[in-house]
Amino acid sequence: MKGKNTVLFFLIVALIAGVAFIAVNGLTVGNTSITPVKDQLKLGLDIKGGVAVVYEAKTNESGDELARTMEQTRQIIGRRINELGLTEPIITLQGDKRLRIELPGVANAQDAIDVIGKTAVLEFGLVTGSVPAVEGLDSSTIEYESILTGMNIADAFVSQNEYNQPVVSLKFDEAGTKLFFEGTKKAVSSPTGSGQIAIILDGEIISAPYTRIVISDGAAIIQGNFTYDSANNLAMLIRGGALPVQLEEVLTSVIGPTLGLDSFNSAVKAAFIGIIFVMIYMIIFYKIPGAIASVALTLYACIVLYVMIGLNATLTLPGIAGIVISLGMAVDANVIIFERLKEEIHTGKSLRASIDSGFHRAMSTIIDSNVTTFIAAIILFAFGEGPIKGFAVTLMIGIISSMFTAVLVTKSMLKLSLGFSDRKKLYGSRG
Repeated sequence: MKGKNTVLFFLIVALIAGVAFIAVNGLTVGNTSITPVKDQLKLGLDIKGGVAVVYEAKTNESGDELARTMEQTRQIIGRRINELGLTEPIITLQGDKRLRIELPGVANAQDAIDVIGKTAVLEFGLVTGSVPAVEGLDSSTIEYESILTGMNIADAFVSQNEYNQPVVSLKFDEAGTKLFFEGTKKAVSSPTGSGQIAIILDGEIISAPYTRIVISDGAAIIQGNFTYDSANNLAMLIRGGALPVQLEEVLTSVIGPTLGLDSFNSAVKAAFIGIIFVMIYMIIFYKIPGAIASVALTLYACIVLYVMIGLNATLTLPGIAGIVISLGMAVDANVIIFERLKEEIHTGKSLRASIDSGFHRAMSTIIDSNVTTFIAAIILFAFGEGPIKGFAVTLMIGIISSMFTAVLVTKSMLKLSLGFSDRKKLYGSRG
């Protein structure tokens, strides 16, 4: 029996060591490949670099009406970000009128901010006054009759005109086709046989073509001094839809990827050195139980990281702090257990009986401390934003993992260790 326990003990140690090795270095067997944990983790803005911007809605709405407007705004901005090709955006509502957008890894922060926060109210207007529309001027400088809005556009994309210049091509929906037909019909019925249609974006005239024909095919183009990128951004804004409310940029934070990765590497290095020192102390002071706790802590770290990957959680610098805190709680749980174990050994009980009694006596203290911290983490997650949520998530994952490793894994391995050693001095007893 002792031989089987010894084999099982070292098999568990080898298995945990193998998991840790794969987590650090990855593994490739034939066509199957497991990438290292660092390549699978989703890194947050403060590590990966990028931009965070907070917008405030300029509106007098309140209550349910304001909530609907802000939710619609959040969805439209989400579509715009997808159109920009940016991955893993984090868009959250802050309070009643504020919207926080985090874009990890974005290359050109200012361009992204300019596009995302643009109201993008598009309007086609038939110029009715004597003053012609001029590109670049405010729409208040002309008199015009609205023909249709961006809500009537089914698609927008970049194409080229006969001079190979980039233009924005539009396709109207069924209602828009009819409205544009009526508008161009009214334009050509003027005494000159042509009429000017002003294309207005957020109150600025961006194009002012003349038309001499009735357009009935539901298509139009916007010409102007476009580069390919500016034409593509305009097409993207039109496809994404106009924001239902004007947004004012109130806070912008840009983090370079070098600064973020330096902070990440420093945090990981500090955590690694701390774990090594804790393990050395545990082994010196508690002997075999300390070595077992070190193995359990290694398993704890692997569980936390792989659970975060499985949940697609974002790792932030506060999140690393959450992991370290829960690691400390795991160590604390082991210390409580081992001190109870030493007390039981001093009463003259056998090692197996001391292990059972020590765990039983320590459980209430461990559960109380972990449950209270877990409740605090839930509150932080429910009411916090951004990095605070990241801290709360990793803390909750860490607490659950530490309970599993400190109680179940450590206890099982302690009992299995009796197969190769039953000397009480090797279990921290000085007696």
